Amino acid sequence: MTRTGADYIKNVQDGRSIYLDGQLIENAAEHPAFRNALATVARLYDFQAAPENEELMTFPSPTSGERVNRCWQLPHSYEDLVQRREAITAWAELTFGFMGRSPDHVASSLSGMAMGIDVFQRHGEDRAKALMDYFTYVRDNDLFVTYVIANPRADHSKDVSQQEDETLVAAICDEDSQGITINGAKMLGTSAVIADELLVTTGAPLKPGEEMYAFSAAMPMATKGLKILPRKSYEASAVSQFDNPLSSHLDENDAIILFDNVKVPWDRVFVHKDTEICRAQFSETPAHMYQNYQAQIRLMVKMRFLLGLARKIAETNGILSIPEVAGTLGYLAANTAMMEGMIKGMEAGGVSYGPYFVPDRRLLYATQVLSQQFYPQMVHHIRDLGGASMIMMPPSVADFGNPETASFIHRTQRSPVAEPKDKVKLFKLAWDAVGSEFGSRQGQYEMFYAGGPFVTRGRSFQNYDWSTVTDMVDGLLESYDLPESPAG
Repeated sequence: MTRTGADYIKNVQDGRSIYLDGQLIENAAEHPAFRNALATVARLYDFQAAPENEELMTFPSPTSGERVNRCWQLPHSYEDLVQRREAITAWAELTFGFMGRSPDHVASSLSGMAMGIDVFQRHGEDRAKALMDYFTYVRDNDLFVTYVIANPRADHSKDVSQQEDETLVAAICDEDSQGITINGAKMLGTSAVIADELLVTTGAPLKPGEEMYAFSAAMPMATKGLKILPRKSYEASAVSQFDNPLSSHLDENDAIILFDNVKVPWDRVFVHKDTEICRAQFSETPAHMYQNYQAQIRLMVKMRFLLGLARKIAETNGILSIPEVAGTLGYLAANTAMMEGMIKGMEAGGVSYGPYFVPDRRLLYATQVLSQQFYPQMVHHIRDLGGASMIMMPPSVADFGNPETASFIHRTQRSPVAEPKDKVKLFKLAWDAVGSEFGSRQGQYEMFYAGGPFVTRGRSFQNYDWSTVTDMVDGLLESYDLPESPAG
């Protein structure tokens, strides 16, 4: 049976250790800091389980025959890749693109690793088998896997092995015939509170001598010794859905993960003390491409939503007829269309990777560079179009229930095209999207989830086929030389 929201909620009520405001949370599914986000993920699974969405969202598992989300599908053709994108898009539209670490993100990364299983075989048949067995398990159960791949650093000028506290970064501290033991911390555990499973590895390159940090392993979120320390919950601070229409149910949260003598069995260890394979698992397989392909599709949906919000703001404020405003909206529309075109270009320019079909790497990494510019520009222009309207809102929905304050709202919240209540709804949504703590976190996330600009530009530099452009220059240069000296 296709996984449903009820299946998901039941599975995450597993006694995991979550610490918030100095307290141990016993059941995140019922806690006001997390329950609405969990319910949102449950709706994703219910959407895919609906009979009318079965073909759009799911495919039969090659092993179990049960239908699972297309994020686990390993495309063999352009058509397969497009099907995958349509499923990712449909899920992203349910969250308006605001859940960056939805279940299809790390599933995409694991799918890329499975496509590049030969890289893990280079490391050892046992580790490669462990990865494929795990991939089959999470795929056939359609589990929500998140990951922690960044290392906390007290001193950012030093490598992980040079930190004053050698127990700061999660490392293999012991091993035996049963498995490895991990001690230390990892970040940024986005969606760790609401996921089924956790993949622990390292995204940044490691050097010889740092083998204790060079591992990849997976575990259930309720594993003994695994402790989750989330940041402040924006959901808990939300007054109501009317006042906080996004943060009230789309706060996926982020967390530091502490490993306190966490034992991981060998059948869940995929890389073991190998700095080269730790790097290659992302760069030499489609894993990094696939997780970022998913991320760009999700961001495309978010850009569409924000573009619609910008247009609605201009209409509500009665400024749509101003040429400069129309020009701004045209520029934002061009950026959004560029995102859509780049994603379709990745697919049209896709190439074979063994028996599989993968997006165009050059266009993927170019899109990352552009999107890091497009998103803050979109936020800036929404703020500019909204002006003071986003902050001169009544404190809460309760003001509509008091006749005296309701009359103030109806006198002051006027628009040429909208009723006062609808204007307040729109601008509370706009503030939640770009100005609230939730909105500010979204901006920071989109700017840095793929790395700093120097990282994304570096990837674009490394993956561009420079010969296609320098050969033209060389061809012209070689077509002429110094003029011959005049006779005599």
